[in-house]
Amino acid sequence: MDEAFGRRVARVGSLADPVRRALYRFVAEQPGAVSRDQAASGVDVPRHTAKFHLERLVDEGLLVTEFRRLTGRTGPGAGRPAKLYRRARRELTVSVPSRRYDLAGQVLADAAERALAGTPMAAALTEAAEHAAGQVAADDRPLAATLDALGYEPRADEHGVTLGNCPFDRLAAEHRDLVCGVNRAFVAGLAGRLDDGVHAAVPVPPGPGCCVRLRRETDTP
Repeated sequence: MDEAFGRRVARVGSLADPVRRALYRFVAEQPGAVSRDQAASGVDVPRHTAKFHLERLVDEGLLVTEFRRLTGRTGPGAGRPAKLYRRARRELTVSVPSRRYDLAGQVLADAAERALAGTPMAAALTEAAEHAAGQVAADDRPLAATLDALGYEPRADEHGVTLGNCPFDRLAAEHRDLVCGVNRAFVAGLAGRLDDGVHAAVPVPPGPGCCVRLRRETDTP
């Protein structure tokens, strides 16, 4: 299990506690940030209990904090700013096997905008996939680590890299030619940026795993 997946699982696991889950839901439903007292009152728990669970939610990245005087007064005698909590903007999803429909949506939306601007659709899809690959590759991690973080489950062998999982499985099942074409351009873009052209992205017959394999350029098809 990769580290990113493990962190997501840990965050979801932190909501298994019923008090913590109730506090998270209460904070998320409020129009603005709330204090510990407000959160404690909102779910009917002691203040110290609310404080403990709120801080755990902050540690897991599910809540963020800010400081503000609730009285609205400033200057001497206005009191210390209160620590307030609000829901983090980070989205949290966990799926097994890993799926990345958010990435597919990003690429397809980018392609649609390029097509509306006059780029032929086939070229727009390729350009959008390569652009997304460039954004991902900007993290400058090794290719295998990047593919693993994206859910491809890469397995290296003497001839290249097999990708054991399709992060876009449901979309690919219904729109195979479209999604697999975009996926091949994306994986090729990653390989071109992160391993100096050592591998080429080549299609593989339909079956379990990804529709693309990374083949060493020194090998013949």
